[in-house]
Amino acid sequence: MDKDFYNQSSSTQLGWEPSWFGEKHFDEKLVRAVKKWQRARGLPADGLCGPMTFRRIWTERQSNIDEQASSTPQYSNHLVYNGNFIPIDWEKVVLWSEKDGLTTPAGHYYDYSGRPQRNVRLFVNHWDVCLSSRICQDVLTKRGISVHFLIDNDGTIYQTMDMQHAAWHAGTSRVNRASVGVEITNAYYPKYQEWYKRNGHGERPLKTDAWVHGNKLEPFLDFYPIQVEAAQALWRAIEPVTKVELKTPLNQFGKTETRYIQEVVYGKFAGIVSHYHCSKRKIDCAGLDIQNLLEEMENDD
Repeated sequence: MDKDFYNQSSSTQLGWEPSWFGEKHFDEKLVRAVKKWQRARGLPADGLCGPMTFRRIWTERQSNIDEQASSTPQYSNHLVYNGNFIPIDWEKVVLWSEKDGLTTPAGHYYDYSGRPQRNVRLFVNHWDVCLSSRICQDVLTKRGISVHFLIDNDGTIYQTMDMQHAAWHAGTSRVNRASVGVEITNAYYPKYQEWYKRNGHGERPLKTDAWVHGNKLEPFLDFYPIQVEAAQALWRAIEPVTKVELKTPLNQFGKTETRYIQEVVYGKFAGIVSHYHCSKRKIDCAGLDIQNLLEEMENDD
């Protein structure tokens, strides 16, 4: 058996890298490193990273992912997808295992530990109708549901689990299994404006012209600009490593669609959506002009 070829094929299928074993290339040095790692853990030392070895090292990396990150300084700002570090151009990112991180409990998501890398074709935006991301995570935990990312009032991005897992955030398993999601904190109702000012966050913009599912909404609190910038950073970071495309459903005028889109749910669309695109019962994130924000990103490039 050509062990180098086997490891390359395994890496392609499962999503691991030689760096997991402290090496850079698929060569004899990697085979020796895998053997050493296997012996230390009482596994058959054949130098091949097959499913058993992959599941074991994947689980170990998840348990101390922040330590793995600190040993990889070029990824000081990063997300995690299937145990690999994904760079993101954003200064305030906190992983679930770091100090003050927010964590999704086991049993609140589809666990794909040690499986081939999950296909992700959708990024779903939500607002949380909470005053902060920490409160939102508490609510999600009590309800037994989950989301991959939360964006706080100051633009901090919290990642609560590896993107390899499928969070329970979009209402249907069809969408959950194909997506990652973010909850952007925003209490929504104008009566909370004074709370934001009292607690040092500043006044939120007021959205007065939002439509969803053919209905105009009453005025509501909008996102802070820093939160929108954080969402854009997330979109940009995941696009190269997933099947999510930097596009959104459009209406006949080339503007962001404000209605439910069946193609989003049934696998005929890959891109950035709001929750209302996936469900006729949801209105978040009405007023978020994804197409305009994507065009801003393109112009910045």
